[in-house]
Amino acid sequence: MNSVVQPLVEEVDVGEPYPLGATLTPQGCNFAVQCPDARAVVLCFFHPDTEEALEEIVMPAKTGDVWHVFIKGLTAGELYGYRVERGEENLLTAPTDKLLIDPYAKMLSRAMHWNERQYKGDSQFMVAKAVVVDPTACASEQRPPKPAIKRHQRIVYEAHLKGLTQLHPDVPEAQRGKFNGAAHEKIIKHLTGLGVTSVQFMPLAAFMPEPYITQKGLTNYWGYNPVNYFAPEPRYSQKHAVKECMNMVDAYHAAGLEVILDVVFNHTAEGGKDGPVLSFKGFFPHQSYLMEQAASGKLVYSNHSGCGNTVYSAHPIMTTLIMDALRYWVSVIGVDGFRFDLAASLGRDPQQFSPFSGLLRAILQDPVLKRCVLIAEPWDIGPGGYQLGAFGARWLECNDKFRDSVRAFWRGDAGSTADFATRLMGSRDIFPKQYRHINTSVNNVTYHDGFTLQDLVSYAERHNLANGEENRDGHGHNLSANYGVEGDTQDKNILAVREQQKRNLFATLLLSQGTPHVLGGDELSRTQKGNNNAYCQDNEISWFDWRLDKRKQDFLAYCKHVIALRQTSSLLNSAFLPDDPFQLHANVSMVNWYKPDGSDKESADWQAENNKAFALEIRGVPQSNEETEHWLLCFNASDSEVTFNTPLLTPTGGWSLKLDTRYRCPAEQPNIRIQHLFLQARRSLAVFRYTDFPR
Repeated sequence: MNSVVQPLVEEVDVGEPYPLGATLTPQGCNFAVQCPDARAVVLCFFHPDTEEALEEIVMPAKTGDVWHVFIKGLTAGELYGYRVERGEENLLTAPTDKLLIDPYAKMLSRAMHWNERQYKGDSQFMVAKAVVVDPTACASEQRPPKPAIKRHQRIVYEAHLKGLTQLHPDVPEAQRGKFNGAAHEKIIKHLTGLGVTSVQFMPLAAFMPEPYITQKGLTNYWGYNPVNYFAPEPRYSQKHAVKECMNMVDAYHAAGLEVILDVVFNHTAEGGKDGPVLSFKGFFPHQSYLMEQAASGKLVYSNHSGCGNTVYSAHPIMTTLIMDALRYWVSVIGVDGFRFDLAASLGRDPQQFSPFSGLLRAILQDPVLKRCVLIAEPWDIGPGGYQLGAFGARWLECNDKFRDSVRAFWRGDAGSTADFATRLMGSRDIFPKQYRHINTSVNNVTYHDGFTLQDLVSYAERHNLANGEENRDGHGHNLSANYGVEGDTQDKNILAVREQQKRNLFATLLLSQGTPHVLGGDELSRTQKGNNNAYCQDNEISWFDWRLDKRKQDFLAYCKHVIALRQTSSLLNSAFLPDDPFQLHANVSMVNWYKPDGSDKESADWQAENNKAFALEIRGVPQSNEETEHWLLCFNASDSEVTFNTPLLTPTGGWSLKLDTRYRCPAEQPNIRIQHLFLQARRSLAVFRYTDFPR
């Protein structure tokens, strides 16, 4: 039996219009919500166990567009929501039978699931309730300091919180797929042992799977369908989402790891015209989403996200909401930065993109966000949506051209070498010297929306039938190869080629100028069985498999070795050339490109279709009391061995081998030093450091 609940509301005052949301004080709780054209706003309270309605209060005060009330004696833990009375003559009406989530709710009572039967009529039992909470009281008394990761040291590791933890044998079963599981010491030990500096979590804010995917019996596993921008996702919580999310962030900070949050401010789960009314549509429908005039003359939702709607980020209501959410995740939850999904939408002001849009200017000038990591996915699917290179100097940008160029080169595609070389040195055709930092390009060969590294070398085609869309979804231009057999095989020769190609791709990623982005699980040789759009697969297709045979152990050891190699060099992770005035002090004195015979590469050489082997020499600026860094990187994407003539500066000098991708793991790599000639294996990358031994 449920216990008898005493009346919640004993005394009501008009309260204050700001801050928005539910704000606890020692005397009670202030509620404030923006709703420009409402006739009345009703604050509703619910039973903490059954979610049955307890009390309703017509908000007694309105200041401008903000409705507010103060309820004395109210404490943390109460469940609430809103109903709005709006005239039926208004566009996108939200009748009072739709319960609305507070846009500023800091915690939700449960995960959101689409239920058509429960949504019809009064949606009370489908919609999660906001929870009155004081986030500032949820953190430990002494939080560890945020790590001071320098820009050139940053190595981003992208992970889905559940996928990272669900199958880990050392994580207690109750913590798997939860914030607490992600904070487990064995998870953190793996990340720090790998050598990455920054974990970029896929969305942690509350979301709801789309109706169409729910009706197919699947789910939105990735979480790119938000219902709220502040509340941590209840699916990842055991008891108290805010506390557990904060504790996870603290655990990562204590280990020296940054936490970067993938945020979705380009659309919401409310979809288009026929989508559900959950929050924004009910409170400020005209200000929430971009509208455009159809050929019929009617106003329709702009759909630059491909998800039914596009957030009107240039409107002051939405700009303020997004900025408040960003500041909250930084100053209260404690994250270190953000990766903005479809960030071109944030620059639409209102329809056309501008790097000087109101929201982008607000982000750059905000004092709370000044030191945050800002990563843009610089495109959306709307008109003029591809904006790679258009964001400002403070931004890092996901570079799909790097992905495609590197894949094409190592696959052996003719005519890909020149573009590959440009990507190696920071994609300066996109992020020009003087205006952008050498680490601006977020380099990746794999991302969550695509093949894993293992699948990139195991499948020539996508295999997405499990998604229920007849294999039509997902990217069709993957620049992948299977090297003889589609998918799993026991053929030792094919497996050897695949492993070597993985080593080539991973080494190129880590040794290119820019900010490396590692897809979580690639170091474990994770496969999705050829699915390159596993957004709806909350199962072993998406979860990390922590069982490692000898082949997988070797590749993990190799990944650690390559990451360590990058981090021990100031040139391999951030090469500032003398002709780049972005900063005053260059650390590179010379960059040379060679043909295998040792001669300089000319312009015509780069355009030769069968030019698949070359060397890159990077020499540092001499430093007092330190050995001058001097590197030679030899690339051979051809099917034949190539003899390289290496440059020699002094009779006693030589090149020490630091990496050769022909070897399965660091333990097999010989400790050799050459002077003139090096026979490089086919489809391989070799890295040397010059040393000079006096006579």
